[in-house]
Amino acid sequence: MSEEGQGSTEHPTTVGEGHVLSEVRNRIGHLTLNRPAGLNALTLDMVRTLRRCLDAWADDPHIQAVLLSGNGERAFCAGGDIRSLYDSYQAGDSLHTDFFVEEYALDLALHNYRKPVVVLMDGLTLGGGMGLAQAADLRIVTERSRLAMPEVGIGYFPDVGGSYFLPRLPGELGIYLGVTGVQIEAADALYCGLANWFVDSDRLATLHERLARIVWTDYPLKDLQSVLARLGVQVLPEPPLDKLRQPIDHYFALPDIASMIEQLHTVAIGDSQPWARATAQLMRGRSPLAMSVTLEMLRRGRQMSLDECFDMELQLDRQWFAHGDFIEGVRALLIDKDKSPRWNPPTVQELKPERVDAFFAWEA
Repeated sequence: MSEEGQGSTEHPTTVGEGHVLSEVRNRIGHLTLNRPAGLNALTLDMVRTLRRCLDAWADDPHIQAVLLSGNGERAFCAGGDIRSLYDSYQAGDSLHTDFFVEEYALDLALHNYRKPVVVLMDGLTLGGGMGLAQAADLRIVTERSRLAMPEVGIGYFPDVGGSYFLPRLPGELGIYLGVTGVQIEAADALYCGLANWFVDSDRLATLHERLARIVWTDYPLKDLQSVLARLGVQVLPEPPLDKLRQPIDHYFALPDIASMIEQLHTVAIGDSQPWARATAQLMRGRSPLAMSVTLEMLRRGRQMSLDECFDMELQLDRQWFAHGDFIEGVRALLIDKDKSPRWNPPTVQELKPERVDAFFAWEA
């Protein structure tokens, strides 16, 4: 059978209790996150299933590439299943520690994967979803895409490799995204480098059809790029962050969170004052501890290797449930749903520098 003929053969296999769908079409291993009602948030079982499939396909000579996507139009992946992590910690179980160890190992395996990985970030791509996506070679967004590392809003820090990929964005864009947790859309994702292709959602069916008809050469990444070049673009006009680049690079290069909030509120740069004041107000509602640890983590990550960044994040995780604001953030957002977290401390002015330094003492 010719390679083109193989495109008409499908071998669907449902695994992971239906929460990850795995199938091979035309030598592409498709992994579909299948918890649409939960915005495809990752569980430990899903992490394990993804890793088993990726490991098997890495050594399979018939697999040329991998495509990651999410079921439904609302989300590729809205992050980890944080309620289960909260419940695990409260019950004294080990799920919350096991999850991060295995999730980070999965993300690191994707970063080092020997075959091209394509990710379709259609809809929400947050937190753990970004960890999967930023490890991919070809990162596709649509007009429905909303990307963010929103962890500071629940008293946590941007992990899953965020300490590596965020500080490597142009200027201070990664610091801005990390310490505010704001969402961005397709044009800004391309501008920042968090995505490298835009395909309109109306053309996704065509994309899948053409992937199923690729006649593979010895250069599978180029084969995939050729398909995308006929259906998508790599730049969208007028990304909003471009107009904000000068103030972002000023405010988010300041030495600490308190200085950032103060200058956002008081120092006008060009016509950015409405955005700056809104950003200051947003940051006042975030966890002071999470923002400050995030700032330190991202600035350290600029000088660290990928492996070192994941190790740093894991060391932070091991302390965070007991000493960070995550439990309170999840309580306010998901348990009591009062949306009034009682951060410790409640303001950046009350946060002592040694409290932040203590999280990094393992390096000493």
